[in-house]
Amino acid sequence: MPTDCISFRDTNYFSSLICDYLDERQELQPFYNRFPKIENFEDQIEEKSLSFPAESRTILADALESQYANLDASDLTKHNIQLLKKENTFTITTGHQLNLFTGPLYFLYKIISTINLTKELKAKYPKYNFVPIYWMASEDHDFDEINYFNFQGKKVRWNRDASGGVGELDTKGLDKVFETFSKELGQGKNADFLKELFKNGYVNHDNLADATRFIANELFKDLGLVIVDANNQDLKRLFIPYVKEELLNQTSYKAVSQTNQRINDLASDYKIQVNPREINLFYLKDNLRERIVFENDIYKVLNTNITWSKKELLEHLNEMPERFSPNVIMRPLYQEVILPNLCYIGGGGELAYWFQLKAYFNKVDVPFPILLLRNSALIITKKQTQKLEKLGVSLNELFQKQNSLVNNQVRRLSTIDIDFSSQKEHLQQQFKALYELAEKTDKSFLGAVAAQEKKQIKGLANLEKRLLKAQKRKLKDQISRITDIQNQLFPGQSLQERNLNFSELYLEFGDQLIQQLVLNLQPLKGDFLILEL
Repeated sequence: MPTDCISFRDTNYFSSLICDYLDERQELQPFYNRFPKIENFEDQIEEKSLSFPAESRTILADALESQYANLDASDLTKHNIQLLKKENTFTITTGHQLNLFTGPLYFLYKIISTINLTKELKAKYPKYNFVPIYWMASEDHDFDEINYFNFQGKKVRWNRDASGGVGELDTKGLDKVFETFSKELGQGKNADFLKELFKNGYVNHDNLADATRFIANELFKDLGLVIVDANNQDLKRLFIPYVKEELLNQTSYKAVSQTNQRINDLASDYKIQVNPREINLFYLKDNLRERIVFENDIYKVLNTNITWSKKELLEHLNEMPERFSPNVIMRPLYQEVILPNLCYIGGGGELAYWFQLKAYFNKVDVPFPILLLRNSALIITKKQTQKLEKLGVSLNELFQKQNSLVNNQVRRLSTIDIDFSSQKEHLQQQFKALYELAEKTDKSFLGAVAAQEKKQIKGLANLEKRLLKAQKRKLKDQISRITDIQNQLFPGQSLQERNLNFSELYLEFGDQLIQQLVLNLQPLKGDFLILEL
């Protein structure tokens, strides 16, 4: 299939922090461990090998076997779980919320980036094994962020009350969502597959974590994906020393606060993604997920009557570690403690908050993973490509904001010159002579000359705007065709991958969608892919 690419910076959709990271800006090096180049994984393997005990491998594999007990896993996935027990096996990990029916399209890109990187690493380092991991964010509680997906310009939404970690939410009400979605899908082989996937995932499973695991497994099991639900007592037990450190010493708060200040000092447009709390842990129980705080020498759970002394809290931690849930600051550490992980693959916002954590990892002596920006892609049909060629518009031009795109196309299509730059330059040259004359005669005229220059330049700008507006009316049909295709490819004036759900494209392309993404996404290439299907 024809492909093209554009740099992440040239898309104008990625932050300066991420673009500077991709350019390996020297000043950012203290905030990450190793840059994602294939040759850098050898040192990462060695570092992780020295810190990950065999006991942790056994506990991880046993937990996964239990989670997969009632799932139709592929032989490759089962094999990968067994490989995790071996000291020469390492993981590549991505994570995602439990969005309804996977949420935005980039869910696929995250996982396929992860799978493809494990293939590249196996080819480069054949004596090691590499397992692709999807980390389910089952302990999150932001239900409003995950309870819908977009399909053909509409929101398919699951309306209900929710509290606590979303993974344990029952699937009540999703049968009604299924009925609505089924009608939107219509008939056909691809529609039938999507209906069965949704029904078997949500209607036939009791909670959101099990439903999400089923759907992700159905889409990617043949590629060996291993899905981790870290809301597990045995896995949490491995994390006890770090939870204890957090409760007693507020280590993450101190380290991350200092890092945030360093990032702020580096550039004014580097945005801080997350701010630490003094204790970055929630208490998780039944339908409850509330912050743990330390006030007046007492530990307590906000908005409840639950309290402990220090001694009581540490005893409770040892007895029931599964009730202590890391927030966004500590979740990455938990991941790296329980997985033999080399690299985390995430979006721009995720990588930005990982940059805030390097000093914290150093403080608690846990290896910091390689950070890789997930693949991004724009999927375009052959018919859309042909339309663009007829209109004389390049794909790169479509990444412009619509107002800029329209103005530039009006200037290109117009039979008259709408750009008054030369007239403005000529006018400024004339006023330059007037400034020189005022300097030689009466300097009090300088202000009058400046005011007149400003007035006439503004007048030219207004004439240019009026002429542009008139030409827009004259070229209305051509401009409408250009904006129509941009709206198709950039719904809501955003990247396609951040808006569309995979089902919309699967309905059209079927199995070819995932197959072509697997063939074309290159995780270490570092460009934004444009893929014609």
